[in-house]
Amino acid sequence: MEKIFNNTQVAFSLKSDTELDRAYFLFKLIDNQPLVRIGTAVTNFAIKAHLPVEGLIRATVFDHFCGGVNENDCLPVVDKMFTKGVSSVLDYSVEGKEEEEQFDAALEMTLKTIHFAEERQSIPFAVFKPTGFGRFELYEKLGEKIPLSDEEQSEWDRVVARFDIVCKAAHDKNVALLIDGEESWMQDAADELVAEMMKKYNKEKAIVFNTLQMYRWDRLDYLKKLHEQSKSDGFFIGMKLVRGAYMEKEIKRAEEKGYPSPICASKEATDINYDAAVLYMVEHLETMAIFAGTHNEESSYKLMDLMLHNKIDKNDNRIWFGQLYGMSDNISYNLAENGYNVAKYLPFGPVRDVMPYLIRRAEENTSVAGQTSRELTLIKTERDRRKGK
Repeated sequence: MEKIFNNTQVAFSLKSDTELDRAYFLFKLIDNQPLVRIGTAVTNFAIKAHLPVEGLIRATVFDHFCGGVNENDCLPVVDKMFTKGVSSVLDYSVEGKEEEEQFDAALEMTLKTIHFAEERQSIPFAVFKPTGFGRFELYEKLGEKIPLSDEEQSEWDRVVARFDIVCKAAHDKNVALLIDGEESWMQDAADELVAEMMKKYNKEKAIVFNTLQMYRWDRLDYLKKLHEQSKSDGFFIGMKLVRGAYMEKEIKRAEEKGYPSPICASKEATDINYDAAVLYMVEHLETMAIFAGTHNEESSYKLMDLMLHNKIDKNDNRIWFGQLYGMSDNISYNLAENGYNVAKYLPFGPVRDVMPYLIRRAEENTSVAGQTSRELTLIKTERDRRKGK
């Protein structure tokens, strides 16, 4: 397999020299763990104290990692990326809301993004988080088989209704719908609900996609069990495969509560688990569709190899590669340049409301070994190339 991810000219073709300099500055900051911790604390304080920091945040970290403050604000970014063959997934990244009216607002926003996607070839997927539609504690209780009170049952019925409204809209408009994965102790209830939606709306093809976080050692077994269910109930499986986003929180909770950690014993074990899930899905592609959400070059090459050896077209709509906006452009743009289906997660929302997401992103970058230094090396290579060095 030809190595394509070192082509920085393709990777950063949309970035001006100024944007490249800003990216270098940001990743330099993120590379410094103490600075990330201090910056996070200061930012949180400034937002809570209503200090006028939105302009500064917008001009730096927000514009690098987000598409805009609302869906229309994202369109110039969407259109620009699509000129290079990179599609967008509009991700309303407002986190930590707990009120019914906020869940209804998230539902309306998701329906709006489905409508947006229906109208635009450049937006092939819509997305939402389970906790965008209902309280975390409710999922947790159900997952632990704790009986709900009558009031909680009514609340859960509303969560189910929100899922159904969105999945039906996605089905009716023929827009694939990604449902994000979250913490393991709430995920069982979400998995059960998403499986019900697949059973209902994935009769002809994969419309509803769940997410498997492959740093969990039990996820491949879950996929195989779901496959058995899909065969007996007659539905297609859509799955976004990622390594995972809550590792430190997962390990800490397992230690505190005295149960075995759900996380693989090592980074290598996670990589093996991820690649095994990709292989399993490719082997059963007649009834499955994959959204390979990875910033890992090796895993991307492995999937490209599998496609080649199984004579699967590069643009087969059942296989998509996905990365986050503002990261791994060397993977996204070089894959698109070579004819593969690629979509960037494009977060959006009011600056203040999206800050928890951005802070989590910065913290994740500092905890993933080599991720930030890889970004820095690629940006430096491109700056040097442009200067003719």
